[in-house]
This record gives sequence, structure tokens and C-alpha cells, in this order.
Amino acid sequence: MNATSLPAAPGALRRMFGWRRVLVALIASTVVGLILSPTFTTLSTARVIGREMFVGLIALLAFGIFERWPARLPGWVARWALQVLAVACAVVVAVLILYMVVNPDPPFWQDERRRNGFIHMILAGLLFAPWIAVAALFRQRDEAIRSQALAFGLERSELERRALDARLRLLQAQVEPHFLFNTLANVRELVDSGSPQASSVLDSLIAYLRAAVPRLHETTATLGQELELVRAYLELMHMRMPDRLQFDVQADEAALALRCPPTTLLTLVENAVRHGIDPSEEGGRIDIRVRVQGGRCVAEVSDTGVGLRQGGAGLGTGLKSLRERLELVFGGDAKLSLAALAPRGARAELDIPAVPA
Repeated sequence: MNATSLPAAPGALRRMFGWRRVLVALIASTVVGLILSPTFTTLSTARVIGREMFVGLIALLAFGIFERWPARLPGWVARWALQVLAVACAVVVAVLILYMVVNPDPPFWQDERRRNGFIHMILAGLLFAPWIAVAALFRQRDEAIRSQALAFGLERSELERRALDARLRLLQAQVEPHFLFNTLANVRELVDSGSPQASSVLDSLIAYLRAAVPRLHETTATLGQELELVRAYLELMHMRMPDRLQFDVQADEAALALRCPPTTLLTLVENAVRHGIDPSEEGGRIDIRVRVQGGRCVAEVSDTGVGLRQGGAGLGTGLKSLRERLELVFGGDAKLSLAALAPRGARAELDIPAVPA
């Protein structure tokens, strides 16, 4: 016999005689016993209840056995109908056992008093037990539907989380070469021009990449980590154009441990260098301010470069990808805005929830 066809496996037994089922069977048997007790003049109420508990447990056993056995049924046989029929048959069998095995003398069919008791127990069992079984089946169906809905919900959440991680990694993969290729192009310009700073800039680039590249593959970071990368990047850019770039970084202590998508501030600062400072003959200054107020974290990146170009939105590839990443991580609870400054320059302001990493 196949192991799956054995209804008495440990797991099946635990389900068959679960405490909830046994408790319901005993309570129902007690109620039926109290109802029948007045008809049994020669038996105490306790003995009548005891007999009904025996019948109830046999019915519970039949309900549990046919819940799993046989493993496969013909298409025209519904398992719930088989269980209800089994409960009804179990009631008859249990009463027969009581009257023919437990207390056989005198034979109940020869004694009117015992015959009436037999009939009363059969009728009471057939009246209550199948309906209790039907109620239990409805309850099981509802629990199965809720469990299935919960399982589907968990599976959908897991799939959505995986899709979100994949989307974030795709966007970060777009940011990574964008930044690296721009920086390497700057180093190449220094080498081609024979600048004595080329070697020190290359050393700084190597040190920066050693710290920055592993973080580019993470889906979460802190503002403190972001500011470290920003300082390293600006120092690198300052070595490339020492007379054309000044910078200052200030942040509230409370902001350092807050959650921030990787390369968020770096993207804003790189955008300020590339589109603000680099095109300006005089260069300029970049100021980074990060503050926490009212449950929000506000980061500002201001520059005194050429400002926003006329007729353009001022959004490069990096900022477009950044907005998509912010939408994926924070939904509609993150804001990124660009504004022109007078007499020149631009300011990028990022407003995100102040959530600990």
C-alpha cells in the first residue's frame, strides 16, 4: 500500500484528532446526551452522555478517515458527500457496538426498553451528526479559501519584491557606467594633456572606486554613506580642476543613519559638476546641505555654474534614472525638484521620508 494512502500517518492523526475537532465532538455529544437523558429512565445522565461521547468520537474518526482516504475518488463522487455518509454510517455502527458488544444482554431487539433506547440514539445521532459534519466542512472550506488567498498574497508580494529589486539593479547598472565612463574620460584628458596631476588624480580615482563600486550593487544605503561618496567624488573633481571648483558639505547628525537609495546624492552632485561647473569658464562652487525636519529629510545640492539651459528640462540620464529609483523605493512619497538660482546656478532639492536604514 502506498504511504500516502494510509490515513493513520502521524500528520493525518494530528489533523483527525485536533483539539478543536475533539472539543466540538465532545460538546455536541454532551448536548445530545442531555437531550436524550430523560428517555433513559434506568441510566444516569452521566452514562447517557458517556455513550453519546463514544458515538461522537466514532463519527469523528470516520469523518477524519474519509477526509484523506481513498486518495483518489471517481469524478462523480464528492468527498464531502462521502464524509457525511461515513458519519451517518459511523453513528449506526457505534450504537450497534454499544448495544451488541459493550452491553449485549438482553438483546435489544428482544427488550422493548432497550429497543426504544437504541432507536432514540440512532435517530438523535442521524439528526445531529451529519449536520455538524456539514458545518465543519463549510468551516474547512472557508479556512482553505482564506489560506489560499493569503498564500497567493504572499506569493504576489514576493514576486513584486523581486521585480522591484531587479528594476532597481537595472537602474543602478545604468548609473554605474554613466558615472565611471565620465570619470575615466576626465582622467584621459589629463593624461593626454600631460598634466602633472594625472597620476594623483588616478590614485584618487582608484581609492574612490575601491570604496564606491561595492555599494553600487546594494539596494539600500544610508545618507552617511552617500555623503562619504560625495566628498570622495568632489575631492577627485577638485584635483582635476583645483582653480574652478570649490565645495562644502554640511549635514545634520540625525540624517546620517537615514535610508537613502545608493548613488542618490552622488547623482545630484555629478549632475551639478557636469552641467553646471564644467561648462562654466569661471567654474563655481557646490554646496550640499542635508537637514531633518518634521519627519522628512531634505537634501539640497546648489551650484553657481551656468544654470539651467534655456529650453531644456535640465534632466540628464542620471536624474531620469534617479527619479525612477525614488519612485520604486518611496512610491509617491519622494520629491525631486530643480530650480534656477540668481544671478546664476541651479539648485536640486530632494525631499524623502526620514526612515532609519
